[in-house]
Amino acid sequence: MKLKNLFFLLAILLMFAWGILFFFTLKEKGTLHYVGEAVITLSLIVLVYFYRKVVKPLDSIANGMDLLREQDFSSRLAPVKQAEADRIVDMFNRMMDQLKNERLRLREQNYFLDLLINVSPMGVIILDFDGKISMINAAALRFLGYTSANELTGKEFKNLECPLAEEIDRLPKDTTDTIRLSDSMIYRCSRLSFVDRGFAHPFVLIESLTDEVVKAEKKAYEKVIRMIAHEVNNTTAGITSTLETASEALKEMEDTEDIQEVMKVCVERCYGMSSFITNFANVVKIPEPNLEQVRLNDRVSACRMFMETICRDRKITLHNELCPENPVVKIDTVLFEQVLVNIIKNAAESIGEHGDIYIRTTDSPVTLEIADTGKGISREVEAKLFSPFFSTKPNGQGIGLIFIREVLTKHGCTFSLRSYSDGLTRFRISFPNIQ
Repeated sequence: MKLKNLFFLLAILLMFAWGILFFFTLKEKGTLHYVGEAVITLSLIVLVYFYRKVVKPLDSIANGMDLLREQDFSSRLAPVKQAEADRIVDMFNRMMDQLKNERLRLREQNYFLDLLINVSPMGVIILDFDGKISMINAAALRFLGYTSANELTGKEFKNLECPLAEEIDRLPKDTTDTIRLSDSMIYRCSRLSFVDRGFAHPFVLIESLTDEVVKAEKKAYEKVIRMIAHEVNNTTAGITSTLETASEALKEMEDTEDIQEVMKVCVERCYGMSSFITNFANVVKIPEPNLEQVRLNDRVSACRMFMETICRDRKITLHNELCPENPVVKIDTVLFEQVLVNIIKNAAESIGEHGDIYIRTTDSPVTLEIADTGKGISREVEAKLFSPFFSTKPNGQGIGLIFIREVLTKHGCTFSLRSYSDGLTRFRISFPNIQ
């Protein structure tokens, strides 16, 4: 029972006792009557004093506890003019000031952290205890290929149709790894956790390394290629000139046909080596694209005859599935046609003979997809496809995909090359929006 209720019960009992005493001593009105009335009256006065000095301050403190329970840190308790109670009230008010300031500081800090996370170039994804996405910033949305956080909230990585999400889902807890995808994108992903209110909350950090790695790779192979091209071309030029001069001199002599044939083979090999090195050198000399607005379907149709020539000898059927909207793109037509022919050539070589190649375009978003029924690409190979000089062909130089990557990157396109469960290998190009 509350102290206040006990006080009122005691007051009622005293009043009841005073009434009984008054009733039984009313006739005599002797000393006992007056003493009893005086004692009861004094007791009532003490009760009033007790109420003002003890019960009322306790009521004020109880109100303060209600404020704490409701987390109302802006209200304060008024002094009750009782020394001991006022010390408690003063301490309570100071505590409320500290709590209010601490809450304000935490709100400002959380607002700053939210702002920092949202504008950070690093992707941040916070998960709940079931591994479902509870918060995701703009950078992570961009890396995963989505536009709205509502599309991902409450979902697990394994349920997302995204290569990066699949790799993150396979990433063990409390580890950091570098992930290279089939679209030449490179990420450093960390799957960690932080402690909040005694519980470990998992989160994922995603950092894009594509630009830094590609620039470093390009700088390295540009320097190597230029040095090799310079030395090889100078050397082969001197050798071929000497061999051709010697071959001309041997023509005037008898029985030198075998020697001349050997010299001819050497000259051809020198020219072949020079051509081989020139192909590498051309990769680092890709010009800046001369962009113009054209119809995507029209540019695909313009290359159709050449693409059919590539496929005809291999008995490969080329299927054009172009969207009726015929979307507008901003490209360098010469470089783009080279890219398209390279992709078709790679698809035809993957098929070998007797297969199908499908060319599809879409309008929203604007994409170009080349799908083939070839032998497919393993997960191990996917991660290396756009690495410098990597090739799965026995005599491949690894130049074609590097050329495609450089051209599409200069156009601001995103792209991917993957094999899917339906047996098709798809090279998908997404074009930027025209401003």
